[in-house]
Amino acid sequence: MRGRFITFEGIDGSGKSTQLSATASVLRAAGIDVLETREPGGTGLGEVLRTVMLERLMSPLTETLLMFAARIEHVDDVIVPALGTGHWVLCDRFTDASYAYQAGGRGISPEWIASLEAWVHPTLQPDLTVLIDLDPRQATTRRSRARSPDRFEAEDQAFFERVRGVYLARARAQQDRFLVIDGALPSDQILDRIVARVKPWRA
Repeated sequence: MRGRFITFEGIDGSGKSTQLSATASVLRAAGIDVLETREPGGTGLGEVLRTVMLERLMSPLTETLLMFAARIEHVDDVIVPALGTGHWVLCDRFTDASYAYQAGGRGISPEWIASLEAWVHPTLQPDLTVLIDLDPRQATTRRSRARSPDRFEAEDQAFFERVRGVYLARARAQQDRFLVIDGALPSDQILDRIVARVKPWRA
């Protein structure tokens, strides 16, 4: 039986990574085999490319192509095999992030992103995408308390406003796939909403 593919999206500082780990713990407690992974990353090569993308200045097109290079390794070597063995794959970012960050944030044509998506994973889409939505100003405050910024996190508020706008537009266009949750809610309430959404799949 194929497992479930759940992705977690949101601007940096939204809390998506925290909610991914919390959701994984709940699912494991229910006896479900869970694989936690992330993008960019998830494979040896993907993690190398992640370091390059987070630290090195590059053109938006180079960034986009590297993102999808890491993604094809991730899809072929990690995500699809895990789903095939019945694991639930919880992924910190997937292709929605490329539309939000590279198209919305950097100005890459969304048609180019769509072409790469069709090439890299033509039949694979998340069963559910959890979008933790948060005002960029709140996210900036959270990030400043947690860590030194990487190349993406150091972008200005206008960048994150564009990223957020694309995320919300995609959620409106694909309401069956997206679960949008206010990232300003208490963490336990956010988790409760995620668990309620996936509960019917656990039966």
